[in-house]
Amino acid sequence: MYAIAVHGGAGKWRSESESATLDGVRYAAEAGQGILKQGGSALDAVVAVVAALEDNPLFNAGTGSALNVDGDAEMDAGVMVGQGLLTGNVACLQRVKNPILVARKVMEEAGHVLLAGDGALRFARGWGFEDFDPVTPRRFEDYQKKRRELLEDAGSGLPYLRRLLLCQADEQAKGTVGCVARDVHGGLAAATSTGGVTLKLAGRIGDSPVPGAGNYATKHAAASATGQGELMMRFLTTKSICDLVAAGYSAQKSVDEILARMAAEVGTDAGMIAVDTHGNIGIAHMTQDMPHAYANASQSSIVTAMRVSSH
Repeated sequence: MYAIAVHGGAGKWRSESESATLDGVRYAAEAGQGILKQGGSALDAVVAVVAALEDNPLFNAGTGSALNVDGDAEMDAGVMVGQGLLTGNVACLQRVKNPILVARKVMEEAGHVLLAGDGALRFARGWGFEDFDPVTPRRFEDYQKKRRELLEDAGSGLPYLRRLLLCQADEQAKGTVGCVARDVHGGLAAATSTGGVTLKLAGRIGDSPVPGAGNYATKHAAASATGQGELMMRFLTTKSICDLVAAGYSAQKSVDEILARMAAEVGTDAGMIAVDTHGNIGIAHMTQDMPHAYANASQSSIVTAMRVSSH
């Protein structure tokens, strides 16, 4: 019995890109499903899925990542396996093609949990990850547009981050990609990757590489979150989901409950996916959209959707 769920980022997506977006999450999910069907590990599956999404410039991870205030792509990624609570993470990583692959290498080879900035880049180069420019023309145009809007609003008296969020309101640049899986051997894993928020301050680290915030896995469940990263870090969203599963909640009830608690305490800019040890899947969001895909023993063909109907 296997199960897999994928998300392409919570937020507001342009309607004209909906078909291509769903094709993207479906293609990535198929890559992971193929590994699981052949008896491969949940770890291999989630990393393959996230790497595929990082390679698709429609998504805000890897190629096509959002640019910070200096016009640089500083990327975050994290991976975790439930058995032994092993995790590897990178933050503020520049000029690599697939941050999730570097995060996995940190988990398996570094003896550390999180590497950031220049240290993460030096580690990546040491393991043979070649120089790669993830900045696409579309993201650079988006960066220039939002920078102009921010500068025009500079006299409003609003704090920088408040003005920044107002500039983000009509775009999907906050999207994060993620995957959770249960393999046929009962192993659970989660992987999450992001370019962060357009015009974020240099050095800003989101929730994706913070275990328990944007990404987490235990022997009971695996979860990945998307949305405004600061909310996930304040709430420890994915660990909270896994804790509810351990307490007897289903995967779906767990994500619904945590989303409701977050809405009451910190905010609604969040979405999440989870899978439990029985192969049950949970998907929830309070943003307008969250492109996602999933498959399991009871639904072997991959299902895709832009949003969960109940939200």
